[in-house]
Amino acid sequence: MPELPEVEVTRLGLSPHIEGLRVTNVVLRRDGLRWPFPDHLQQLIVGKTILATGRRGKYLLLHFENGSVLIHLGMTGNLRIMPVNTPAQKHDHVDIVLGEQMIRLTDPRRFGALLWHDNADGGWEEHLLLRRLGVEPLTDRFTPELLFRESRQRHMAIKQVLLAGDIVVGVGNIYASESLFRARINPKIAANRISLKRYQALTVAIRQVLTEAIAKGGSTLKDFVGADGKTGYFQQSYYVYDRAGEACRVCQGTIRHIMQGQRSSFYCVNCQK
Repeated sequence: MPELPEVEVTRLGLSPHIEGLRVTNVVLRRDGLRWPFPDHLQQLIVGKTILATGRRGKYLLLHFENGSVLIHLGMTGNLRIMPVNTPAQKHDHVDIVLGEQMIRLTDPRRFGALLWHDNADGGWEEHLLLRRLGVEPLTDRFTPELLFRESRQRHMAIKQVLLAGDIVVGVGNIYASESLFRARINPKIAANRISLKRYQALTVAIRQVLTEAIAKGGSTLKDFVGADGKTGYFQQSYYVYDRAGEACRVCQGTIRHIMQGQRSSFYCVNCQK
């Protein structure tokens, strides 16, 4: 699944090509993906200018004068910039045309989404799917004190707390495993048993991991490609994720694989006590 770094890499790739351009057409090849497409999307954005792009968690945002398009890439989706006459393939579901080029949404498994938030309903932050998300991990609001305070009543394992998204948003499965390794925290430990000092290390690790992943174009995840069609290579830097049975790159211990809430977790039996 594309996680925060992949979505941010997509946004960074799209922004220079689409901000300030006017939508000239919208092509919908089905009624929807996870949810139905917005009613009258063509009337809402054709003729309107993309003022800016944004991201909230794993949602990519296209801001217009009258509202915002919210796009989620689901499990295997991607957004690409391509010439307007490029023939559509089987899993190409939406084209947002901008003159001689277009944004194409491709989603083989159709778990993604394209939604609309009207300015008449308040700021885009008030959309039902966004209003309860946790803080962004790359902002000043994400602090060790926040993690410590909000985890005092959380008896769930720290890995699952990170994935829940209501304290901090966008730290998906891969990057949670990598961050916990760097902070030397076992993914099975209950969140309320972790000290403020260890949360200080975890906060730093999360920021470092996400920043490095964005710089390296994200991870190559199944069908994910960036807006330029290139894949990321952060997976070459994994310390634990998807390395079960291999030697730890720090202590030469064994990387172990477990399931937590139907998600795979990877950790070093020596480094993460």
